[in-house]
Amino acid sequence: MVTTERLRLRGLEFEVDARAAGGDRAVLLLHGFPQSSASWDAVGDALAERGVRSWAPNQRGYSPGARPAGVEAYRLRELVADVVALCDALDLPAVHLAGHDWGAVVAWAVAAYHPERVTSVTALSVPHPAAFAAAIADDPVQREKSSYLEYLVAPGSEEVLAADGAAGLRLGFGTAVPVSVADRHIARLLQPDAMKSALHWYRAIGADWAAVPPVTVPATLVWGTEDMAVARTGIDRCRDHVPGGLDLVVLDGRGHWLPEEAPAETAAAILRRVGV
Repeated sequence: MVTTERLRLRGLEFEVDARAAGGDRAVLLLHGFPQSSASWDAVGDALAERGVRSWAPNQRGYSPGARPAGVEAYRLRELVADVVALCDALDLPAVHLAGHDWGAVVAWAVAAYHPERVTSVTALSVPHPAAFAAAIADDPVQREKSSYLEYLVAPGSEEVLAADGAAGLRLGFGTAVPVSVADRHIARLLQPDAMKSALHWYRAIGADWAAVPPVTVPATLVWGTEDMAVARTGIDRCRDHVPGGLDLVVLDGRGHWLPEEAPAETAAAILRRVGV
């Protein structure tokens, strides 16, 4: 059973989907763009069935009470600090982290900068940020797949994306994301200032991704061969930034929206790291 908790963290109020379970293992589930905590519904339920507790926050910009103004408020360091503060609020000295898309970037960065707080990291779709930044810089295939970034950071893109009930974003989900879940993602992004805040994550990137240190905690990367946004080059380079060894799981025929499209495979990858 899922409950919504409202937690005050760093002067902001975050909405967090919490799933209790009988065991003492705990996972934080971090969503991407243009998604919300709802992307983890099926995965969270699967974890609970195996006795694993989970919390899926609507991150900075997505929770109504956590939409500070200005691009600088969405730098990677702020997103990382939010996760550490969430762990503190939940009394979790160390936790298993799982993240998809932007949530994967945050999970990698938390593990890199605060390894003492992370038991393991399971990243979906996106490799270590430094590997991804390098691929965007010098791999033509990845540059083409990432060409949408220029559009997202352009002034006024939030109004365009919100037009017609965010029809363009909904189209991007295709059939991989159930309509009921896509409705929840879109409804949240159409709240006041939500789309702008979500896009500020991209506008704030700068050199932050390239500067993320190597990750030394146990790490898994799950990637679908039909991913529309992430090419194989960054996936292969990820090992260079995980010196302790990387467990790479390649899902043939799967696309980008792995928590919704492949919840069983996603849950299985997390459970292997949790040790259940």
